[in-house]
Amino acid sequence: MLKETKSLIESFLEELKLKKRYSPHTLRNYQLDLNKFIDKLQEAPLSSIDKKWVRQFLFELTQEKKAKTTLHRHLSTLKSFFKYLVKQNKLSFNPLSTMSSIKLPKPLPKAVSENELKHFLSLPDLSCYLGVRDKVIMELFYSSGLRLAELSGLDINDLDLENRLIKVLGKGQKKRLVPITATVCSYLNEYLNDPRRFLDGPTHKKAVDEKAVFLNKWGKRLSMRSIDRFFKEYLQSSGLAAKITPHALRHSIATHLLENGMDLKSIQTLLGHTNLGTTTIYTQVSIKLKKEVYDKAHPRAQEEKEG
Repeated sequence: MLKETKSLIESFLEELKLKKRYSPHTLRNYQLDLNKFIDKLQEAPLSSIDKKWVRQFLFELTQEKKAKTTLHRHLSTLKSFFKYLVKQNKLSFNPLSTMSSIKLPKPLPKAVSENELKHFLSLPDLSCYLGVRDKVIMELFYSSGLRLAELSGLDINDLDLENRLIKVLGKGQKKRLVPITATVCSYLNEYLNDPRRFLDGPTHKKAVDEKAVFLNKWGKRLSMRSIDRFFKEYLQSSGLAAKITPHALRHSIATHLLENGMDLKSIQTLLGHTNLGTTTIYTQVSIKLKKEVYDKAHPRAQEEKEG
């Protein structure tokens, strides 16, 4: 019986590798989880597995001080394996199909302090055309809390600089109007009307894509990957410990707006969240950020840390 189970596991992993193209790392985790399952199963038939058996299995893992993320992964692995067994007609039904997944605590989004952001936003070289572009992108992320895909996809027709509004195509193809600050409006005007945008330069080619707002050095639309890359380069040269990414700027503006009195409903509209519940997480980030600032600044907190 054990030999047959091992054979089924091997064929299951082979399917994940060839048909679903899982990464070697993911396959290794599946293998480890199923090895643990075999150790527990021994010679018992697969048909004997039910919810009660799995709950006991997971309980024993908790006794081994396994993290919730590990328990969640083990259960997901077993669910996938049993689904495969049904598909292969090795079982008539999946006993785990209605078993609830283990709920994991959602990590709080990372917000960056205003001082760190001020330093980061000052890094682009404004004497360079691509530096002007990078400055606009950074300021726009922080001004309006755009997602990476939303910013990359911006067209010139989406901009209403006179009224300081931009039209954004968000998740689920939902459109929304987002306000921008006067500062960002000024930077956008400067970037879009810079004569170097229409001429070949030492660091870039002239505009090829006439619709896109942000262009790469070849004059075509700037990709999300390229934006991520130049953020990493600026961060590396910044000397900052904080991990500043486009998404971190989105989290930061939401947190800072909340701390400065904006209501959650307005922040929800700005960020394009479907549910207000998604936005309320920033109340927790705000409290956490304030506590960190307090601990850094308060003399007594510093003494306690050093003691």
